[in-house]
Amino acid sequence: MTTIQVWSDLLCPFAYVGILRLRRARERLGLDVSLEHHTFPLELFNGPHPRRGTDTEAVGLGQIEPEAHFRVWTEPDDRYPHTVLLAAEAVHAASAQSLRAGEELDLALRQAFWTHSRSISHRQVILDVAGQLAGVDVEALAAALDTGRHRADVMADFAVAQTDAIAGSPTFRLPDGSTVTNPGIEVHWEGPWAAGFPMVDADDPGVYDDLLRKA
Repeated sequence: MTTIQVWSDLLCPFAYVGILRLRRARERLGLDVSLEHHTFPLELFNGPHPRRGTDTEAVGLGQIEPEAHFRVWTEPDDRYPHTVLLAAEAVHAASAQSLRAGEELDLALRQAFWTHSRSISHRQVILDVAGQLAGVDVEALAAALDTGRHRADVMADFAVAQTDAIAGSPTFRLPDGSTVTNPGIEVHWEGPWAAGFPMVDADDPGVYDDLLRKA
């Protein structure tokens, strides 16, 4: 089986778009390709996630990827997940069960945040989301979170992300070691980041067909 590494942050809208497009292309082409999720923890580079940043990016990217069902945050501000390190740890824990489990939990957590404004920083929310997935052993996931068994995996990914090996979120690493970051999308900002909004200059979803064929 072919495996593509996905390096991303759970609150990165560009990563969500990329993962959706990669999954769609994989299904359309009928290829047996697994996704192995790794953490590119933006909050460890930049500090706590700002709500205004994700809201403005969601508005911009929602125009090119309506199937993402992006929504601005609708819950009270004090429920906003300024950190998602525990959720990233949960994806590692699910991936230890199987790559498919990790892939499905990663996607479900993104959907919970971007569409349903769920605070995926919270342990119980993570477990509730996981409980809706047939392929995830929730009891084993809870035990892994409570012991911190996969915290070191997140920090090991951060160490790699600080090198030149991974350029940003999302980065896809193919079996031959080559990488591509945020494929198919070029943007610029109108106004300051988190106060202005992103403008999409170029968008080519078809790059994911080429990426999968290369893999």
